Amino acid sequence: MEPVTHGITLDGVARFVDIATDALSTAREEIDALNVYPVPDGDTGTNMFLTVSAARDALREARATDPDLSLGDGMAVLARAALMGARGNSGVILSQMLRAYVRHLAGADIEDHPAQTIAAAMAEATEASYAAVGAPVEGTILSVSRAASDAARVAAQEPGARARDVFTAAAAAARVALARTPEQLDVLASAGVVDAGGRGLCVVLDAVETTATGRRPASWSAPLGTHHIPVASAVPSDDLTEDGPGYEVMYLLDVDPAQEGETIAGLRQALADLGDSLVVVGGDGLWNVHVHVDDVGAAIEAGIAAGRPHRVRVTHFAEQASATRHRASARTGRKVVAVAAGPGLGELFASAGAVVVEGGPGRRPSTGQLLEAITGCGAAEVVVLPNDSDSVRAAEIAARTAEAEHDVCVEVIPTRAQVQGLAAISVHEPGRAFDADVREMTATARHARHGAVTVAARQAITMAGPCEVGDALGVVAGDFAVVGTDLEAVATEVLERLLAGGGELVTIVSGEGGAELAERVAAHVESRHPHVDVAVHDGGQPRYPLLVSVE
Repeated sequence: MEPVTHGITLDGVARFVDIATDALSTAREEIDALNVYPVPDGDTGTNMFLTVSAARDALREARATDPDLSLGDGMAVLARAALMGARGNSGVILSQMLRAYVRHLAGADIEDHPAQTIAAAMAEATEASYAAVGAPVEGTILSVSRAASDAARVAAQEPGARARDVFTAAAAAARVALARTPEQLDVLASAGVVDAGGRGLCVVLDAVETTATGRRPASWSAPLGTHHIPVASAVPSDDLTEDGPGYEVMYLLDVDPAQEGETIAGLRQALADLGDSLVVVGGDGLWNVHVHVDDVGAAIEAGIAAGRPHRVRVTHFAEQASATRHRASARTGRKVVAVAAGPGLGELFASAGAVVVEGGPGRRPSTGQLLEAITGCGAAEVVVLPNDSDSVRAAEIAARTAEAEHDVCVEVIPTRAQVQGLAAISVHEPGRAFDADVREMTATARHARHGAVTVAARQAITMAGPCEVGDALGVVAGDFAVVGTDLEAVATEVLERLLAGGGELVTIVSGEGGAELAERVAAHVESRHPHVDVAVHDGGQPRYPLLVSVE
């Protein structure tokens, strides 16, 4: 049983991040359409989604690597990943909010009243967000955050207040504050919209409320129209740099932790003199820098003077709009993106024409990595083979983002094993119509019965009974189905079960140290089932000496 701190568990945190990521994915296009301030570049929703999904992916990977990960360590992973994955003005601010909130909870007395502790953490997140912005402006995500944290503090003082009461009050106050943003910022009133960053924060706070209460707020799926006010837009849609700088510059910055107070203060001043929309967030030697400037070189040089800039991203606002208009015409053909759990598997997928993304247990690809592979291959049509249960959701989110941002037609075939992916790509035919190709690949993957052999790393209870460290475990369709002491005996038992339903082809993929085992198991199948063809491949995957399938 996981220990509870302030009514919060790591399972609860993971559930919140999942809900928030899904909610931002759903609302992303709506939020992008609201984006007129500080620059109408139409990417606020996407940036906030990518920021939260980066945190979600990192937390999932950390928990997969260490099933006993503590709440404190898990929240530290979440905060750092949000900082490193933050995109855009609102994404960077949101990452700072998450970091401040997490740090307050980590440092609070475990005996503190949960409702008051959470309210104080939300207040600290608001203060941190204001401090991060070079020139805070009301009518933005900052105002929405202030209203939410103020309401949280009031709710926490009520007799018998619970954490869920604080979250509910904060989310409700944020929605009211969002509706008021056009009264605070003329550019929003002129455009007839509420603030995009504020709307994104409302989505996140609604996710918190849902996690705490199990209820979805009424605004959960509110359509775009409910966040417009009835006046005509006065913001030119095709002039992204009417009065302000022409470039967005972002980078991560490593600085000396012992001197970062003075260093970051100097950097803020240098960047403030160069442009606007300045946001600098971070700590402990790692910072995320965001600024809008005309002199890109000077902004990067300021970072070099302060420390070591890396992951530098520069966006020309006018070109960004032009690229969006012309992106579809630049893409041609069809590609398959496949996640491979080992070098040999990567070579197999690559030889079949796939774009390979490294993955597998303990190093599953992030949404961002999959998105980069989908958009970077240059194809107009893309089929994604995640080849792992935990990677399916990340692939689906990446696919939706690619379709919306890059005008790519993407289909995810929910392959949950490497051998299912091999089966699917074996029938891939670029000359077919896209839908027909996807149907054929999907059907083939589904008909491939799959299994695996591994070695128990800990004592546990499985569906096949208890196991001890070092026992051989046989996996059938994703579940532990055989426990034994001999890998070969367990492997042959797994294959016999898969062949019980018939089959014409057995595929055996050897992992690290599994080459001889694969040959012995292949010889067993050829001896016992002479009518069945056997194919043996060197996959090189860790943890699983053998992966097998029957078609």
